[in-house]
Amino acid sequence: MIITIDGPAGTGKSTVAQTVAQELGFDFLDTGAMYRAIGLAALRRHTNLEDAREISYAAKLAKITFDFSTQPPGISLNGEPVGHLLRAGDTTQAASFVAVVPAVREILVRQQQEIGVSRPNLVTEGRDQGTVVFPHAELKFYLDATPVERARRRANQLRSRGEVVDIAHLQTQIMDRDTRDAKRAVGPLAIPKDSQVIDTSSLSLREVVDQIITRAQERRGQR
Repeated sequence: MIITIDGPAGTGKSTVAQTVAQELGFDFLDTGAMYRAIGLAALRRHTNLEDAREISYAAKLAKITFDFSTQPPGISLNGEPVGHLLRAGDTTQAASFVAVVPAVREILVRQQQEIGVSRPNLVTEGRDQGTVVFPHAELKFYLDATPVERARRRANQLRSRGEVVDIAHLQTQIMDRDTRDAKRAVGPLAIPKDSQVIDTSSLSLREVVDQIITRAQERRGQR
């Protein structure tokens, strides 16, 4: 069973997907980490983030691998573990440029589909998992939340790492990224037609996870 969890930034996708995967005994795929890894690779090469050709070149030279023996799976870039580097502000911002380049999306979508074949019990999260990468997934969810709540959550993440936060600026960044993600030509952010939409604004992690696990258990029982 492949379970897709899509939605914009700050809706809790990664934490929810990771928890659901752990409780179901499935593998967890954080596709956002893949785009951040390409963003990190581009920054390390001093790539012009306004130049799609330069970004594509950096992506072709970047080898991303996951260690599914750990929880959550460890991610490496060209053999170097980089999970601890991928949530930094500059890497996240670079990822937003990387994600709109069609050649990069083509590379990573193919890699994600290959992972889905090799790890057939998978919970995968991102922005186009149920629409583009795994359109025939058995269960699809779309998480959403208000921009204000998403900015608050992101601010808490950054503060926990000791970073100084301007929450109003974060909210503007989030809304700008939503616009870019929805308008991009390849793999735009969209609600899969056959997905269940969950507004997480006023829900706890436990409440969201329970909804998804209940659906998964029901589907298993129908097999």
